[in-house]
Amino acid sequence: MSTSKPVVLVVEDDPAIRRGLTDSLRYAGYEVIDTGDGLEAQRILRGTELDLVLLDVVLPGRNGFELLPELRENRPTLPVIMVTARGAEEDRVRGLRAGADDYVVKPFSATELLARVEAVLRRSAERPTGVSGLTLNGLEIDLERREIKLAGASHQLSEREAGILGYLARHRGRAVAREELLQRVWGLDTRGIETRTIDMHVARLREKLGEKGGDCKVIVTVRAKGYMLGEEVEVAE
Repeated sequence: MSTSKPVVLVVEDDPAIRRGLTDSLRYAGYEVIDTGDGLEAQRILRGTELDLVLLDVVLPGRNGFELLPELRENRPTLPVIMVTARGAEEDRVRGLRAGADDYVVKPFSATELLARVEAVLRRSAERPTGVSGLTLNGLEIDLERREIKLAGASHQLSEREAGILGYLARHRGRAVAREELLQRVWGLDTRGIETRTIDMHVARLREKLGEKGGDCKVIVTVRAKGYMLGEEVEVAE
């Protein structure tokens, strides 16, 4: 990066909300690029070095759900926080499944916004070390490259997905609670945070792993406890 400050792209069509977001982020020490148009955001995403994107769902030109798949394909490790309207649970679920790292719900406070931005940007803190990859019956997972290879196809892992797999691998042999994953992988204080965020990420990750239904061998659900790495998974250090 050409600047020591993290660069955040704010994509929000409401001028008042966009101004509040940019002011809060700049006051906290971030460099901010902002736009209220989906097509302009698309141009910025294709040619600008960024550290994080705050992406509204409802936008003119191209909406957030249209922008997110292309963003994930071209820049799979760029953190994205979706901005959704109060009560729009379907939007939040859809955003997380499409690859968003987190979401904030309007209206939100500057304190909540900054806490979520800081948590998402905390890439190295609590990220498992010493685990480079996982294998199981032809499935290869490269955690350093954040890549899955299965049946001749490859899928890119998001930062959070790689973090979940790495943390479970580092703590294999025991069930890891959802709250622990939020604290140690997300870096969040779990008070008031929905643990369903973890379930949504795991569901999307299982799709990439080719695991459907109840027959899951990589990430195993432990009833009333959380998740653990499957016993048959081999871990490479």
